[in-house]
Amino acid sequence: MRRLAAIDMHGVKGGPVRARVIVAEFAFGALAAVVIAALTVASAPTLGWWLLSVWLVGVCLNYVPLLAYALGFLRRPDTMAAELAGVDIRAELRHYTTAQLWVLVPLALVVFTLAERA
Repeated sequence: MRRLAAIDMHGVKGGPVRARVIVAEFAFGALAAVVIAALTVASAPTLGWWLLSVWLVGVCLNYVPLLAYALGFLRRPDTMAAELAGVDIRAELRHYTTAQLWVLVPLALVVFTLAERA
């Protein structure tokens, strides 16, 4: 997950504006969307809406580990440089473009992060 966050923040050229935009995306996904989804769960009129809302909360929680890594990279840019040292950025971007689909599986990135740390 660290590599996914680093590659996403770096992009092809590695500019600071892109990094900040990606951090904002992660923050929105982790914070604002969870609040919206939780409110929807609480007020869902039907089972279908409730299930959709629960799925959305699970998807939004996937952004929490990405946000944590991204904030760490912003605080210590040397950490991102170390993570990407010797990496073929374009090949990694191609790989992680597909791998990002895991965000749509509720709690998948949370589980992957916990597995990496074990």
